[in-house]
Amino acid sequence: MERLSIKVKIKAMGRIYLIFLYIIFGGIYLSGQSFSTKSLTEQLTSAKTLTSKRATTSVKIDGILDEGEWQNGSQIKHFSEFRPNPGHDESETHKTEAYLLYDDLGIYFGGFCHEKVRDSISTELTGRDGFGNNDFVGIIFDTYKDNINAFEYFVTPLNEQWDAKQAPNNNGDSEDFSWNAVWESATKIHDNGWSFEIFIPFASIRFPKKEIQDWGLNVTRRRQITGEQFFWNHVDQNINGFLTQEGYWTGLTNIKPPIRLQLSPYLSYYTNHFPSNLPDKSNYTTQVNGGMDLKWGINQSFTLDATLIPDFGQVQSDAQVLNLTPFEVRFNENRSFFTEGTELFNKGGLFYSRRIGGTPINLYSVYDQLGNNESVISNPTETKLLNATKISGRTQHGLGIGVLNAVTSETTAIIENKETGEKRSLVTDPLTNYNVFVLNKSLKYNSSVSLINTNVLRTGSTYDANVSAFLFDINDKTNTWNVGGSISSSQILHSGDKKNTFGYYHSLYAGKTSGKVRYNIWQELADKSYTSNDLGYFTNSNYMIQGVWIGFRRPEPKGWSNNMNTNINMNFSRLLTPFGSENPMYQAARIQVNINAQHKKLSWMGLNLNYSFAENDFYEPRVANRYFRRGHSALVGYWFESNTNKKYSVSPEIYIRRYFNFYNGTSIDMNLFQNWRVNNKLSLRLGISVQPRFNNVGFSTFESNEPVFAVRDIDTYETSLRTKYNFTNRMGVSMVARHYIRSIENKMLFNLKTDGSLTENDLTPTAQNRTVNFFNIDLVYTWQIAQGSFVNVVWKNAIGKLDAVYNEDYFSNLSSTLRGDQNNNISVKVIYFLDYHTIASSRKKSI
Repeated sequence: MERLSIKVKIKAMGRIYLIFLYIIFGGIYLSGQSFSTKSLTEQLTSAKTLTSKRATTSVKIDGILDEGEWQNGSQIKHFSEFRPNPGHDESETHKTEAYLLYDDLGIYFGGFCHEKVRDSISTELTGRDGFGNNDFVGIIFDTYKDNINAFEYFVTPLNEQWDAKQAPNNNGDSEDFSWNAVWESATKIHDNGWSFEIFIPFASIRFPKKEIQDWGLNVTRRRQITGEQFFWNHVDQNINGFLTQEGYWTGLTNIKPPIRLQLSPYLSYYTNHFPSNLPDKSNYTTQVNGGMDLKWGINQSFTLDATLIPDFGQVQSDAQVLNLTPFEVRFNENRSFFTEGTELFNKGGLFYSRRIGGTPINLYSVYDQLGNNESVISNPTETKLLNATKISGRTQHGLGIGVLNAVTSETTAIIENKETGEKRSLVTDPLTNYNVFVLNKSLKYNSSVSLINTNVLRTGSTYDANVSAFLFDINDKTNTWNVGGSISSSQILHSGDKKNTFGYYHSLYAGKTSGKVRYNIWQELADKSYTSNDLGYFTNSNYMIQGVWIGFRRPEPKGWSNNMNTNINMNFSRLLTPFGSENPMYQAARIQVNINAQHKKLSWMGLNLNYSFAENDFYEPRVANRYFRRGHSALVGYWFESNTNKKYSVSPEIYIRRYFNFYNGTSIDMNLFQNWRVNNKLSLRLGISVQPRFNNVGFSTFESNEPVFAVRDIDTYETSLRTKYNFTNRMGVSMVARHYIRSIENKMLFNLKTDGSLTENDLTPTAQNRTVNFFNIDLVYTWQIAQGSFVNVVWKNAIGKLDAVYNEDYFSNLSSTLRGDQNNNISVKVIYFLDYHTIASSRKKSI
């Protein structure tokens, strides 16, 4: 019967695939623009061109364009609207006039953004790289003219800076705002608009070594009050790629970056209090750290970044949860060294930087090696990072090279004999070297190929790991059709007689990437031995999954909406290799529809529909060669976001999933986010999340090494408050407070049968009830004392509480949590930026 149902599902999925293929090829016929789309060469030929001009005198960066040198610069005007009315010209009442110059030191960019009245200018102090409710102007340089990689610099009317690198990554997002450069800017608000001046030193941008250079160029402006965005060189949302539609800045002559040597020494002090109340241990600890970050321009194209004796103690606290899934929680990376300038290393999705300095590989095996009367008195949950270095850049022929290397120290647990007091140590993580090597070659037509290797070498008998991958992403000359994928192999290398293992993975995709109708077909496959988890994030192997995606875009206003996007996608997955001749290979199949639109009053809304066929879950049992037959289900979701330009905005979301067999469980996700912008200095964001699960079925525990499942109710609440107050554009205070509760009430317990079904057992359900609370406060004061130099004062409060009871009452949980043991940490860190070129220039002037 099981095999018959699988055949029926496969047959039904096959019919659906045929329908999707019909839609796809019908779309080719119906969307005539597919055949009339200009080639990429034609797009580039029609691009605007700006002839470069050299500055002959100095320009003072004060936000006022009163130097005559600006009038001699290359003028940038006649902007085209990107949204909400694509292709429209700027009106005279809010036109943009800008100028571009360069000299031996760097690039000067200045201009005036016209407005009817001063009140039309949107301003909010948010701190560096914080968008907020701001107008902005930005300039984008594609210095290698590859239509793939670029540098972006933005400034707001209150002179807050953003900067980013453009490079495609595994998440599909090409802008990396974690990248930070050091550059100057100044602005001034007038009654009829606002003016700006920017200086970007050549030390803060990379470019090829050529006597005469042409760069890709675009300039953008945002008017927040109307939701309008403009570009100097028109960008069509129906054409694949933002950088494929750039203009050009031509004729830059004899430009050479100065010696790029930048040092950021730091000194930090920490004091910590936790009420352990042990007789031989103080509740207070203190620590003084010192170290340095170094940035050295090896040549015009390549830069070495190093962190020596790193200190990441002030990064934002992780959002801890009670994990009920069979997979590891993936936390965000908040350490600046591993977020800035890492676009090369993130290609292929093989690098998860939290592995470096993360959980020791043998953290939990310590408890399996305890002797009689022994207990663990110390078992660090994080390894210590000794140093990390990365070299990255791109040659003038478009070859990107990246090397990242990091070393973590040996980590040990301390075990004590309770009778004799004798102590012994046990290595939980050996001295380890992590390495990532990337080659990325830019090709014609916005295409590229990449070679990636990740390697983990450990001392002692612990295994080593290696993963190699080849990636390709190819577009045709019309910039309409795309094909790509990756081929990867993994190796787990053991010492001694244990057999090494080798694994294989590939992904393939092909589709249409320009036009109002877009689609693709894709497949992923991993054999049972493949893993990239030692330096990446990888959950499971032995699968094959394929899918179809089709999207419909309407970027122009029509009726009540400014734009509308709809996509339909489906996927089907199965085991690659069965674990028994009588066991199923089918895993899951899903169909999903997503619709989102912007109202003409600048609010957003979206609808999500999902149907999941009955599935065989091979991961929930937490043991090999077993599976759980999960019922089919349907989801409907709706979200709304009001106009964020208003002082108060709200964003509610609700998602409901219903399961249609066994105990007919229901899951509900309700989220409400509220934003108050009190003034342009103070803002608050309150988030409330309620996620009840009724008659949820899932793994609970083990009994005699056999998985035990439960029918249970799960109540999850999360409340977060984010607030910030900026005194100036260089000084501010921010706070993040979060309270998380998850409570589980088991109703019935079941044994998992070999055919994936459940049979009730006589175990006591309430024995597995539990409630967990996590409470955190991160309060941060930041003062930018000079360009690239900061004083940071941070207070962190953390409480964690686990109870073996079910308690769904929010206020009862909050009260008991706040009475629990709290860890409080206060730190002060001073970072001072030293630039060789600036120091050398100052010395020359003084002489």
